[in-house]
Amino acid sequence: MNKSLKRMATMQRMQTTGLELFYAKGYYNTSVDDILKKLELSKGAFYYHFDSKEDFFVQIIQNLLARKVYSSLIEPIEGHENPLNLITNCFDEAMETAVHNEMDFGCILSNFLTEFNGKNEVIMYHLNEIVTVWEVNLISALQKGKFNGYLDRHVDCEAVATFLMSSYFGVRTLMTGSSPSAKKYRFMTQLRQYFRSIETKPVTA
Repeated sequence: MNKSLKRMATMQRMQTTGLELFYAKGYYNTSVDDILKKLELSKGAFYYHFDSKEDFFVQIIQNLLARKVYSSLIEPIEGHENPLNLITNCFDEAMETAVHNEMDFGCILSNFLTEFNGKNEVIMYHLNEIVTVWEVNLISALQKGKFNGYLDRHVDCEAVATFLMSSYFGVRTLMTGSSPSAKKYRFMTQLRQYFRSIETKPVTA
C-alpha cells in the first residue's frame, strides 16, 4: 500500500472511531486521549493528520456525518414517485435500524446540534449545512409531489418539511428510552394519518 492510500485508510479509521466515541459520550466529554487510547495511537500520529480536536471533528462532519445523513434521510426520498410514500418508507427504515441498535443514543445530527448550540460557531456552521441540505431536499420532494398531483395544492411544503424534521428529531430522542419499537410504531401510525390529510383527495362525481 502506498503512503497516500495508507494515510487515507488511517484517517478513515480514526474518523470512524472518533465519530463512535463522540456519538456515545458527546464531543466535550471525549478527550483526544480517549480517542488515542481507543485507536492505540500516539499524540504525534494524531496531530500529524489533524490540527486540533475541532479540526478532527469538522472533518468527521464533512466526510462521515454528511454522508450518513445523505444515505439515510436524503437519497431515499429522491425520485418522481409519491414523496409521501418515499418519506414514510425512509423514516420507517431509519427508525427500524435504530430499534435494533443496542448502542442507540438518538439522532446523531440532532444530538450534535443540541450539544454545540451557542458553544462553537465553526462546528455549528458545518452541522447547519447538513440540516439545510436535508431541508431543501425535503421541500423539493414535497413540491415535486404537489406538482405531480400527489399533494393537495394548498399544502405549505416549507411548513411540512419543518414539521417532519422536528418530529423526527423528537421521536428519535424518545426512542433512546424504554420501548423504542412501540414509540416508533405510534409515530409511524400518526405520520401516515397526517400524510392522508395532506394528500390529494380523489374527485367524486
